[in-house]
Amino acid sequence: MKGWDPNRRAEVERIYYAGGAANVWGPYTIGYLEWNGTKWVDQSAPVFVANEEWEHGSVYEPNLIYHDGKWKMWYVAGSNQEDYLVQGYSESVDGRTNWTKHQIVFPAEEKVFDFCVIKTKQGYEAIFSRVFLGKGVPLATTGLWWCQTKSPTAKISDWSKPVQIMGMSDSPWHLGGPWKPSLQYSETDPNRMFVFFDGLYPRKDPAPFPYVFTLGCMELARP
Repeated sequence: MKGWDPNRRAEVERIYYAGGAANVWGPYTIGYLEWNGTKWVDQSAPVFVANEEWEHGSVYEPNLIYHDGKWKMWYVAGSNQEDYLVQGYSESVDGRTNWTKHQIVFPAEEKVFDFCVIKTKQGYEAIFSRVFLGKGVPLATTGLWWCQTKSPTAKISDWSKPVQIMGMSDSPWHLGGPWKPSLQYSETDPNRMFVFFDGLYPRKDPAPFPYVFTLGCMELARP
């Protein structure tokens, strides 16, 4: 994504990501790569870390936009292994320092894993995923959801009522539900949506990592 760096007084392009320095299972912190005109350059230290008790020491799955002079970030806090996922939000003028107090967008019982926001002709739209990491039958809410707003904020009440666009019955090969969605509109039909998303399923052969990652896409009319 592109945004303004007030310290350098220049537009910059970044890729934000989460990583666990000690273990692939976490805890995680968030950093970014920045384009210097020739290559992507990593930062020497994380730029966003957990600092609230409800984050359980781990922050990941960052989704950012640059809006109204601020870098706005939605992210996951918690742990997949604990089946505890909270969708958080914070913002920063430079996208690197002085992040605002971390806020809860969706509490743990909502099981929201990603909240991806894009700017459109109608304002702003978001695709988000609800996952199911517990035992038993997945909840009916598991899947992908869509909502919109005129101005993006941390308050979900400022957004339209979410519409479910994919359930588990539509994607049985996704263990725990689809996740990490992204949205693009057709270049020829402004009302045609393409939603890309990740999924996973257990490996049949022995391996250090027990899952296989997959990539899917669904095409649909704008809700």
